[in-house]
Amino acid sequence: VQLQAYGGGSVQPGDSLKLSCAASGRTFGLYVMGWFRQAPGKERKLVAAITWSGRSTYYTDSVEGRFTISRDDAENTAYLQMDSLKPEDTAVYYCAANTRDSRSLLVGYDYWGQGTQVTVSS
Repeated sequence: VQLQAYGGGSVQPGDSLKLSCAASGRTFGLYVMGWFRQAPGKERKLVAAITWSGRSTYYTDSVEGRFTISRDDAENTAYLQMDSLKPEDTAVYYCAANTRDSRSLLVGYDYWGQGTQVTVSS
C-alpha cells in the first residue's frame, strides 16, 4: 500500500483547506483511513479517522465541528476538509491506513504517507 498526501499550504486564520490522500491497493475500500498531525516539538496525534464503509468516524476534540473526513473508494482517495482553521492547527499532516483491523479507528495504522505542511498564520 502506498499513500500520497497532498493539499497543504499556508493560509490565514478562518480559512479552509482540503487535504487529499491517494492510495494504491485493490482493497482500499476495506481500510480504515486516518489523518494525523505533528506540530514542531510535539508527538504525532490522530486528528480524524473513518471506517471502510464511511459509517463510523472519529475526530479529536480540538477539530470536532471544523474538520470533516471523507472517502471516495472508487477513487481510492481519502479527504480531510478543514474549515475555520486556527494557528494551533499548524502542523505536518499525515494520512495513514489500517489494513489489518477494519473496526479500529484509533490504533493499528500500518501504512503511512509522507506529510504535507499546513501553516495557519496571519
